[in-house]
Amino acid sequence: MNQAVVMAAGEGVRLRPLTDRYAKPVLPLDGRPVIATLLRELRAAGVERVWIVVHHLGEQIKALLGDGSGFDLELRYAEQAELDGSGGAVRAALSAGSTPPFLISGADTLFSSGDITRFVEEVERRGVAGAIAVRRDPPPDPPHRWATKVDEGRVMRVLDDDPANPLSGAPLWVLTKATASYVDGLGGPPYELAELFQRAVDDGLDIAGVEIGPTRDLTYPLDLVDENFTYLGSL
Repeated sequence: MNQAVVMAAGEGVRLRPLTDRYAKPVLPLDGRPVIATLLRELRAAGVERVWIVVHHLGEQIKALLGDGSGFDLELRYAEQAELDGSGGAVRAALSAGSTPPFLISGADTLFSSGDITRFVEEVERRGVAGAIAVRRDPPPDPPHRWATKVDEGRVMRVLDDDPANPLSGAPLWVLTKATASYVDGLGGPPYELAELFQRAVDDGLDIAGVEIGPTRDLTYPLDLVDENFTYLGSL
């Protein structure tokens, strides 16, 4: 799988006032812009071309990443005219010329090293119509982070309300031609990938649920200190 869509349009409202000035994906985790680490992981997974979907302070993201040559990638940019959900971001990328199959990732999540590669390998091995990554850390915390029900490697419920379910959905998906056909039929706004994949599941398509390791991100302003100056945790 040599293409990916990275959703980098959001305002990061819980990180305000930092995100009034800075686009969330350019903020650091482990001292490096989180979107830069993501692009290196995508390249290691075999991705060659990435569409970056921008909106809020998108010029900062473009200035940081440029044409992608510093990451050995071809970067293209798509403008999400309105913040109308994850499905809207994918629609913007499709309108800009992206063609499935491709990976979809949030721009503000740090995945465990190698997990994107393992996710892609599993999806390609199984030849499924689509896929969602799931994780145990961080755990489900609805409504911000829902559980995802997986049975024998297949997604059964994208947004699961079972409090005993330890698997939360991660911002990493695979969209194929079969599942991309659902983009234009989404209700909304907002238009959400959760609805897209649930419709596919309900129609009997094989949507893989692939467990990955822990992920990290910046949610609140204090996280910027905790995640970049880990020695403080021992004080």
